[in-house]
Amino acid sequence: MATIRARIAARSLGPGERLPSIRRLAETLAVSPGTVVEAYDRLAAEGLIRARRGSGFFVAGQALPPLQLADPAPAARAVDPFWVSRLALEADDSVPKPGCGWLPPDWMPEAALRRGLRQLARAETGVLTDYGGSRGSARLRRLLLARLAEEGLEVGPGHLALTGSGTEALDLVCRLQLSPGDTVLVDDPCYFNFQALLKAHQVRLVSVPYTGTGPDPAAFEAVLAAEKPRLYLTNSALHNPTGATLSPAVAHRILVAAGAAGMTIVEDDIFADLEPERSVRLAALDGLKRVIRIGSFSKTLSASVRCGYIVAPPDWIEALTDLQIATRFGGPSPLAAELIAEVLTGGTYRKHVEDLRRRLERSRRDAAHALARLGFTPALMPRGGFYLWCRLPEGIPEPQSEGQSQDHPGAPSATALAERARASLTPLVLAPGNVFSPTRTADAYMRFNTPHTMMPGVLERLAAVMG
Repeated sequence: MATIRARIAARSLGPGERLPSIRRLAETLAVSPGTVVEAYDRLAAEGLIRARRGSGFFVAGQALPPLQLADPAPAARAVDPFWVSRLALEADDSVPKPGCGWLPPDWMPEAALRRGLRQLARAETGVLTDYGGSRGSARLRRLLLARLAEEGLEVGPGHLALTGSGTEALDLVCRLQLSPGDTVLVDDPCYFNFQALLKAHQVRLVSVPYTGTGPDPAAFEAVLAAEKPRLYLTNSALHNPTGATLSPAVAHRILVAAGAAGMTIVEDDIFADLEPERSVRLAALDGLKRVIRIGSFSKTLSASVRCGYIVAPPDWIEALTDLQIATRFGGPSPLAAELIAEVLTGGTYRKHVEDLRRRLERSRRDAAHALARLGFTPALMPRGGFYLWCRLPEGIPEPQSEGQSQDHPGAPSATALAERARASLTPLVLAPGNVFSPTRTADAYMRFNTPHTMMPGVLERLAAVMG
């Protein structure tokens, strides 16, 4: 390929000119004809040369435009629920991301994933070429049903469907249950993409303050009576962003209130495997009468291998399956679902998760101590997971008026700090509190991803941005 590119660049091969035959070039370069065939095919795919049936390969009259090696710098935008996602997804690998929502690559089971890919290379052809079934891989669904049974949720095949991701699972539930103008209840603070997705569905958001043991029960009952929401979206365990865990007493009170109000609860259980011991779950307590469970493996296995799931009553699953066919013509990629199943049955996933919990315990402790030296105070120490929800220190240089805390003008502002970090000569992607708060009353807080926070140089950059 380098030889042909060099000849074209030097004009010894001009537009429309025929390239040496495969056999002749192979002899000239002392390589196999198969190597030349592959080189020509790749150059043709790049648009540099063209194949003519029965005649050989020719220099293209006009090559494809050069590949952009980097995306253009993102335009300045409001610090809203899309802000952290856009920055974290678009920033290159040189930019530390203590505000992102996933683990570093070397924390994921790369060896198990590669073994699984090698196994899939020998799978039946349909796994490599066909659409996914309407409910997804039967093998992975059997494994998920066994995992659900371990937590006391005895359900059958009709209660479960796979989806393209955890976010897609939530989107399907919203498509089924909501119409524009409906009211939906979320925690304050809550996962920022709940807000972004609900905005796309043109619904009205109301919120309930979230405490160290779950949503404030009295406020929860009051908002149900006043606003009559159709859905409530929440994390029961290792709540995002606070890291809090729902207590049994609060869980029972929530279920009673939801039942009386006729409201459906969507329980996002994506952090389940990061808990050292399983805590209470709304779906298990409720028996799927008013609670729908969604989840995925993006936090523990791979964010690249997208596959989620929905656990719900069979009539819901039937309707959700029809929606999935209508919107993506089938379930998730068979490759993704079978790869996850392969890793789950390969004997290494449980060990990986146990190691992950131990590493995260050390990471949370180390990050809490390191952040404390900069003046950040965790609102609580989570039982598991990789988030710390921290109050900002006093004494940060006063922000500009646009980024000031809306609770206390002139108080430390996570929004202003995150904007300064993004614009710094040594930038950081931070997650300011207000992107998680529907009422924008969390500007004194910041969410930190502890493994990313403890990467070399991150704390020094943060200290520099703080002034």
